Amino acid sequence: MSDAKAPVLVSACLLGINCRYDGRNCFDERVARLISRLVMIPVCPEQLGGLGTPREYMKILGGTGSDVLNGRARVVNGSGVDVTEKMLKGAEETLKIAKMFGAKRAIFKARSPSCGCGEIRNGASSEKLIKGDGVTTALLKKNGILVITEEEVEKFADAT
Repeated sequence: MSDAKAPVLVSACLLGINCRYDGRNCFDERVARLISRLVMIPVCPEQLGGLGTPREYMKILGGTGSDVLNGRARVVNGSGVDVTEKMLKGAEETLKIAKMFGAKRAIFKARSPSCGCGEIRNGASSEKLIKGDGVTTALLKKNGILVITEEEVEKFADAT
């Protein structure tokens, strides 16, 4: 199966599924328009890792998703509880789904500590952004999967 015909992982919140930390969604019309052209597999890495919905806001402390994968950074929730293991489990389960269905691409929620791609919120200040990827995006990229955000979906659509 060519990459163009392979299924695409999509952050479930972008398709209107209420799985965000606050129990809501981030429906994105640009992503939804691709449903007729692509086979999409909705995923929520946080839920796959065992975190409920709603859940407390989370942030990466001490680096980026790559640093979490390498044991140099941690993920904590708003109360300061370490949820690193659950975030890692969610990333691994998402990768397992990608491999199972042959997904080579993903459209993920921008700036998320799990799904962010290219930039994420700074763990010290949710208003500041730093260069880097969320935990799941870092793992998918490490395994050769192309990840973009909903903000880049026009580029992605041109390649399908």
